[in-house]
Amino acid sequence: MGTEIERKFLVNGDAWREGARRLPCAQGYILAGPPVSVRVRVIGDEGRITVKTDKSGITRGEFEYSIPIDDATELLSAACNAIIEKTRHILDHAGMTWEIDEFHGDNEGLVVAEIELESEDQQFELPPWLGPEVSHDRRYLNSNLSQHPYREWADG
Repeated sequence: MGTEIERKFLVNGDAWREGARRLPCAQGYILAGPPVSVRVRVIGDEGRITVKTDKSGITRGEFEYSIPIDDATELLSAACNAIIEKTRHILDHAGMTWEIDEFHGDNEGLVVAEIELESEDQQFELPPWLGPEVSHDRRYLNSNLSQHPYREWADG
């Protein structure tokens, strides 16, 4: 079984941009869950379909597969109501890979950093540009952002 252990943080400033690799990303949800979500994504020149299941804490089941980009594009158009648009920035800090999502469209203004871990108690160095942790706030799940965009939040 695939497992994802992920922590999420808001981001402060722009210092993280230097040296980051950028990929355009569009994703939508065929099923937005919980307890199961089915995501279609076009990131860079790749198509992917992902099934995620709720577990506990910051651990979820994750099954991700490459699909032809034309299939992913068609699924986004035909089967997904709301498309999340973002730029994914990938960079390394202290031996760990960080993915920073800069959201566009209905989620404009939201910037979230994610790190995938091997265990929930794995230690890692916090980069100076990290803001508050939001790992346990379900509003920041992309599946939720597709249904309740950041621009609609009263405190966003």
